[in-house]
Amino acid sequence: MMEAPLEDKTPAGASAGTEGLDREVLKASDEAITFMSRTEPAELQKCVFPDCLVTMSEGGRDLGKFTVTVEFTRRGQQPCMLLHAQSQGAINDSPCGTTVTAYITTDLEVLEEDYHEYVKLKGHSLDKRCHMVQRDGQMVINKVTTVGEDVTKESISYPMSVLRGLVTEGSHLLLMRLIALRKKVPEHTIFVSFNQGLHIIHTTFRELGLKQLEVGGETVDVFGVERIVHSVEDSPSTWECYFLADAHLASRVQVGSPVTMRLLQLPSQLEKGFEKIPLVWEEDMQMHSKFLDRKEELKADHASYLRRHPEIRALISDFLQFLLLRKPDDVFQFAREYFQAFASHYPPEPNLKPPSL
Repeated sequence: MMEAPLEDKTPAGASAGTEGLDREVLKASDEAITFMSRTEPAELQKCVFPDCLVTMSEGGRDLGKFTVTVEFTRRGQQPCMLLHAQSQGAINDSPCGTTVTAYITTDLEVLEEDYHEYVKLKGHSLDKRCHMVQRDGQMVINKVTTVGEDVTKESISYPMSVLRGLVTEGSHLLLMRLIALRKKVPEHTIFVSFNQGLHIIHTTFRELGLKQLEVGGETVDVFGVERIVHSVEDSPSTWECYFLADAHLASRVQVGSPVTMRLLQLPSQLEKGFEKIPLVWEEDMQMHSKFLDRKEELKADHASYLRRHPEIRALISDFLQFLLLRKPDDVFQFAREYFQAFASHYPPEPNLKPPSL
């Protein structure tokens, strides 16, 4: 189970265009912007691996799984990182989950991100979808919240110039891997994020230092990073994450939550790598786009063939009409006899039966 990631409890009010800029716009610190812009390819290469943690209750009950994958890809002609995080579990036996798919530049700038959260309770359900994409120098954000039968839609856009140092639900997972590799959080790094009302808020990170943690029967040293999402109206939300030396996530918990995400087995202990993460292609923007493109290509090809051979529609129509009039018990025998008459129009086919072995 993944906690609700849009942390601030500000009531969400519908907005359009750049109406969200009527309040004071918070900005990231220069140190945060510099940190993001100075990532090295060699560091990013070390971040390309999967994580798989088990979500557990205070009593040790298995509630679900939390997985994160990072890989190099392209969005159009632009090389970037593709991050996919997924959490699935149950609250009081009610299914719930969160999925985040993000395309991130090598400077940790978000090109596009899709976020989906759901809770399916008996007689009541919650579904949140938020999609953001860079377009014409703007970050365009569309959010749809469905509570039962009630649907609320919100839309807003921000100039990219005010979003320097932006950290989202997807990109912060990659950012924390980099921090874990460096084992240092630069001072005065203040990033910006969005709250539930799609307003800009501050996010900061703090070192928690080293401690020992038992993973897979072994005691290992882990490096801690604290993520704090600030709020004007409410108290801040805080997450504590601990990482292995190679930046694999070992544990993750939201302060005040009874739920903990834990790594049960060290990567070095796995003989065949990490457990394969089920592919949910509908939630992968790149694969879904390819599917839609291929679907349209096939539809156009099939329509073109039918236009070139109008006799197909007439033939099928006549057959169905004759079939429904006769209503035979053996449809296959009826079809065989019906279409056998057309065989006399063409020479017999050669025997294509393969020779016996």
